[in-house]
Amino acid sequence: MTITSQMVKELRAKTNAGMMDCKKALTETGGDMEKAVDLLRQKGLAVAAKRSGREAKEGIVETYIHAGGKLGVLVEVVCETDFVAKTDDFKVFARDIAMHIAAINPVAISREEVPADLLQREKDIYINQAIESGKPQQIAEKMVSGKMEKYLSEICLLEQKFVKNQELTVQDLLNELILKMGENISIRRFTRYQIG
Repeated sequence: MTITSQMVKELRAKTNAGMMDCKKALTETGGDMEKAVDLLRQKGLAVAAKRSGREAKEGIVETYIHAGGKLGVLVEVVCETDFVAKTDDFKVFARDIAMHIAAINPVAISREEVPADLLQREKDIYINQAIESGKPQQIAEKMVSGKMEKYLSEICLLEQKFVKNQELTVQDLLNELILKMGENISIRRFTRYQIG
């Protein structure tokens, strides 16, 4: 199949990947747009993993204030160089993450940061619900693992569906930015304040 410049342009608009990366992905997938998007996402994961060991000392602290000043978020997003920290793409990403945190209210950035007592409390609730519904202990515990996975995907920032595009997780969005910028980028910490 012939890969047209229009196809490359469309894939670039969907993924923000470079022109050559888009052309290569379309060539490898025989012009299948959806498979090309998936391939670029996988490459983004690989690039992100490769860059994750590099030190990120630059970045920005972004703010988002909502609801007439009754809800506010501070988020620190870091990268390797001051050059990337000053780009519009980086600033827009940080702003979007601050807005997402305001809207969705995650508990932690990743699973590793979720407090153990919170996990245990949720697990106990799910086990008691299953046992009260008449399930034996071992079946109840198997049911709980699925519910805990769902719970973690709802409270961990990187696993949440991005508020402005439910087809992507926050991690997908971060991987796309890493692929585009060519640097290790991460969300280091956040604080969400709400009146009332």
